[in-house]
Amino acid sequence: MPKRVDHEQRRRQIGDALLRIASSRGLQSASMREVAAEAGVSLRLVQYYFHTKEELLLTALGYLGEQLAARVEDRIRALGPVTPRSVVYGTLIAVLPTDDESRRLTRAYTGYYTLVFSEPDLAERHGATYPDKIERLLGGQLRQAQQNGEVDPRLDPELTAAGLLALTNGLGSSVLGGQRDGPAALAVLTYHLDRVFTPPARAA
Repeated sequence: MPKRVDHEQRRRQIGDALLRIASSRGLQSASMREVAAEAGVSLRLVQYYFHTKEELLLTALGYLGEQLAARVEDRIRALGPVTPRSVVYGTLIAVLPTDDESRRLTRAYTGYYTLVFSEPDLAERHGATYPDKIERLLGGQLRQAQQNGEVDPRLDPELTAAGLLALTNGLGSSVLGGQRDGPAALAVLTYHLDRVFTPPARAA
């Protein structure tokens, strides 16, 4: 009997190949043929599963989001009971490129951002949902932490969330650029997170 093809597995094989290219070489010059070579399949097969390069890009971006979400869950779980504090810490620590996996994820996202700079129509059609989702998540958790008395009620949760994510992304760029290593970046991030999660009474 002919071997049954797992179509989702094959799509992921091709999508993962694109993500490897995004992480190592960027996406500006990534062609369907290059993706096929990276995946070890024919160009015809890539075109069978993805009719356009844009379809492949967006599908692979979804896979990348799944990988980041799994990493975030692992980091939150490692911090113990799920609380607003552990969600905020775990999410941002997961995003920060401190090991091989997180560096791969960060470089892949950077590949997408760089592509959007050169192809702005892509951003207009599909937007950048990854930062928005994380900001909303962090903002909601900070608001809950304020209600729990863990965060100064005078802070704006949404602006604080945006600032923390911007700090994390900036630290990630400094790690990838060689300005500092992962532990040093983590120390900076933790310092600022600890300041956010210090109620006024304790600060005094």
